Amino acid sequence: MPFAQLVIGPPGSGKSTYCDGMHQFMSAIGRKCSVVNLDPANDHTSYPCALDIRDLVALETIMADEELGPNGGVLYALEELEHNIEWLQKGLDGLGEDYVLFDCPGQVELFTHHTSLRNIFFRIQKMGYRLVALHLTNSYCLTLPSLYISTLLLSLRSMLQMDLPHLNVLTKIDKIASYGPLPFELEFYTEVQDLPDIVPHLLEESPMMRHPKFEGLNNAVIELVEDFGLVGFETLAVEDKKSMMTLLHSIDRAGGYAFGGAEGANDTVWQVAVRDGMRTMNVRDVQERWIDRKEEFDEMERKQLEEEAKAHEAPSLTDDAGEEEEDSDIEEMRRHVPDGGIKVVRRP
Repeated sequence: MPFAQLVIGPPGSGKSTYCDGMHQFMSAIGRKCSVVNLDPANDHTSYPCALDIRDLVALETIMADEELGPNGGVLYALEELEHNIEWLQKGLDGLGEDYVLFDCPGQVELFTHHTSLRNIFFRIQKMGYRLVALHLTNSYCLTLPSLYISTLLLSLRSMLQMDLPHLNVLTKIDKIASYGPLPFELEFYTEVQDLPDIVPHLLEESPMMRHPKFEGLNNAVIELVEDFGLVGFETLAVEDKKSMMTLLHSIDRAGGYAFGGAEGANDTVWQVAVRDGMRTMNVRDVQERWIDRKEEFDEMERKQLEEEAKAHEAPSLTDDAGEEEEDSDIEEMRRHVPDGGIKVVRRP
């Protein structure tokens, strides 16, 4: 049974960057992965594209032939894909059991009320794929209370529309400290609890928010989000291995991958660590790493990289010494990997 992630989110949330980073990360842990581009406007993918919607229909052609703008052209392209779903099914059949990342367009109407993308996902699900929808949002939304409330609404609407196992992710969390201090700890935003506490900060944001009309609207929105009790957020710094591991572990649990069979007797330490959830970060770890002590951790990592570079430059004592050297993160994992009942065997 193949597994897949459906990567959605507004423009600028880092969908293509995420697909590129996750493709590299999965390759590093030995999980065979392919990326499918479903964005007809994305003509320069940074990742190796196994299947590209632009081979079926290109945005420029639609805009010229149908006299549509960019947004209308993307909607038209997804409707065209829905009506030619056999093209996608044939391409996916060629990927076998690969873990698939679907890089989707950023038009929010596609995952809030337009039906084509949802119908495409359901057809993919009928092919036997275990799907997880991943809704990415730039963590900059935490800097303004009104923007955060809007993000909550968008996340809730996409969860209801997609009707699939779903994770909301705050991306670019490594940049959050550069935006200025937040009025609350990061846990307040990720757990989406005690939302009424944000109202005073919302009133300070703009004089317009003090109008009774907006006050009633804000309270109604907060009550709506709390009544559903569905929205929560993971965090991601795409260039940080621990952050990627933590997110992938959450995705695996949501899609059932973590409860599947063993990936093989020759699993690497990275594979065992990811499957057993070793060294995952909770929100307080993220707060410490990227907000409270960011500069200190950055300096520690810089020194560690310099030491590793010097070690690689040093001459080997034997011809096969280079084959026996391991990344420091992997060596540390070797000492702490829990006993998952799976024997780790080094390939010859």
